[in-house]
Amino acid sequence: MAREALKPFGKTETLYYYAEACKRLRSFLKGKEIAAKNWIPSPRMPYLIKRGSREKPLFAEDVAKAVDENFLRMREEKEHLEEARALLTPLQQNVWNYFPPRKLNDLFYATNGEKAGGAIERVFMDIDRGAGASAEKAQEAARELMAAIKDERLDGASPPFATWTGASFHVFIFYKKPKPAPHYSEIAVLTKKWAGGIGVAWGHEKKKGAITLDPSQTPAGKLCRAPFSLHMG
Repeated sequence: MAREALKPFGKTETLYYYAEACKRLRSFLKGKEIAAKNWIPSPRMPYLIKRGSREKPLFAEDVAKAVDENFLRMREEKEHLEEARALLTPLQQNVWNYFPPRKLNDLFYATNGEKAGGAIERVFMDIDRGAGASAEKAQEAARELMAAIKDERLDGASPPFATWTGASFHVFIFYKKPKPAPHYSEIAVLTKKWAGGIGVAWGHEKKKGAITLDPSQTPAGKLCRAPFSLHMG
């Protein structure tokens, strides 16, 4: 299907875009439960998060496999899962549950799995841009951070790499063998040192005009934004 990414049949439908993204993320997200942050018209809670700790787990491979033209056309015609359930495979039903039709959503995944206390296979570092901080400044921070990580010569770690989020950068370290959950304490100490060394802030809270290095979504049970995710919030 060669169609407009967010309106494959005329109406807004992010699932076609995410299915194409998931095909390209099969290796990167292998074994990682994905999550969808669905934006809804509500004054109290403007979004609803679907994730594997609360729902039947869903994986990138599932989305890539389940979404086809017939499935997308059905979502154009029917708004609610119960209207279409009898016509769908169990896999398609689960995809529909995570991604309701005609809703805007962001794509996340469980960085090191949904089970809290699990092993750490990858380190996730979010380079946050506070209000007024430029993308160029974030790019420079990502470059300097990767240089600092390489200088550290971490045992059992692959070379760091960065991804562009559409607004800033994520920097990753993948371990050749998973580390036990308490290793996050070492990660926190190291990332705080690296942040000081490259002249950026550290922690979960964004700071106006500043770049902040945030590793807090690394532990198992935490979610981080997936590559190619839309930014709807």
